[in-house]
Amino acid sequence: MRKTKFPAVIATFIVCFAFWLLLTWTVDVQNLIAGTVVSLLAALFSARFFIHESAFWLANPLKFFVGLFYWVCVFPLDLIKSNLRMAALVLGGCKDVKPGIVKVPVSLKSEYGQTALANSITLTPGTITMDVAEQDGQTYFYVHCIEADRPGAEAGESIKGRMEKWIGRIWK
Repeated sequence: MRKTKFPAVIATFIVCFAFWLLLTWTVDVQNLIAGTVVSLLAALFSARFFIHESAFWLANPLKFFVGLFYWVCVFPLDLIKSNLRMAALVLGGCKDVKPGIVKVPVSLKSEYGQTALANSITLTPGTITMDVAEQDGQTYFYVHCIEADRPGAEAGESIKGRMEKWIGRIWK
């Protein structure tokens, strides 16, 4: 079990308190005191499970704005393209559909980066990240996709596209 570090508790407290404020949507003394107490207790008990790497990576303005650009501009465009491709497959009668599981090599080493990439892949229509495995120091995603008729490397590049490069700029 991981030991809880103080920066991890602070970062978890900030996230919990911000979430509390969003849920309650009121700013009065009672609400602030209750939110502080609940957020601090949640942070003390859960920080070791949430923060595994640098606790304040988001405090770096460059990473913050790159992440914001990815989630607001890059990912939605990839999502739209994937939706259009899926709509074309469905409207075309699904004649060229060759579903299968593809082993996709991933160069991201950060757990956060791998999670962000796996979720980005799963959110795009026609793909689901099923498993993450490490073999000989290389990380692989096993992805079920609707167009698995291409060779592994080509299918892997089309699945993760430019998402891996952008996420790699946020988390290595």
